[in-house]
Amino acid sequence: MKPVDKGYKKVNGIRMYYEIYGSGKPLVLIHGGGSSILFDYKEIILRLENQFQLIGIDLQNHGMSEHRDIPETFEQDAHDVAALLKEINIEKASFWGFSNGGSTVMQIAHLYPEIVEKLIVASALFKRSGMMDGFFESMEEVTLGSMPEPLKINFLNLNPDFSALENMFNKDSGRMKSFQDWNENILKGITSPTLFISGDKDVIKPEHVVEMWRLVEGSQLMILPATHGSYMMADFSGNVDGKLIDFTVSEVEKFLN
Repeated sequence: MKPVDKGYKKVNGIRMYYEIYGSGKPLVLIHGGGSSILFDYKEIILRLENQFQLIGIDLQNHGMSEHRDIPETFEQDAHDVAALLKEINIEKASFWGFSNGGSTVMQIAHLYPEIVEKLIVASALFKRSGMMDGFFESMEEVTLGSMPEPLKINFLNLNPDFSALENMFNKDSGRMKSFQDWNENILKGITSPTLFISGDKDVIKPEHVVEMWRLVEGSQLMILPATHGSYMMADFSGNVDGKLIDFTVSEVEKFLN
């Protein structure tokens, strides 16, 4: 597993980092909050690099991309991804977004429908009520100390600057604290074929994923026996459920082809 291309592009005032694996139809991989390309997508890239051109992007304040002093928004992330793809001459692609990245790819489909072939929205939300009970209350109490250790280690391995880690944590937690429900028309307006994926023991309520699936006409739904993302990546203890990930990937391949 070796990128065929990687590097930085100047996008909307910051240097953004990307990696490309494999060749074929482009599939853009958008990581979740506090994360980075390989932390969320290593298992997916291992399984799909022979089928697609996989384009992983580190979002603002994350991984090896530069930081901003303004609050994070899903709309800004959508603008950044669209601009980076233009820089590397990708006119149209499918998108797979996990967690916050799933909310970002829905915004891409909303703001830049012309660049979206198909959409995979994994463990994402569009309303506060979609998160497990008590989530937003507990967000008010969070400190950098409550950030999962594997995410901290991953960040500092890519960017050994503790103040950057603090910035990323503050921006990510700030975005969740101030998150406002989206208008349902954002989802109703998505016209590209869409697959929603979530776990039955996810931080997103299954009924919220069902609600999103009902709003996007003709979309598909897959709820798996899994925790947050364990259907596509290692859990925070480092355990990989290979068979479950194989199943997810085989269904995604069917959907994309």
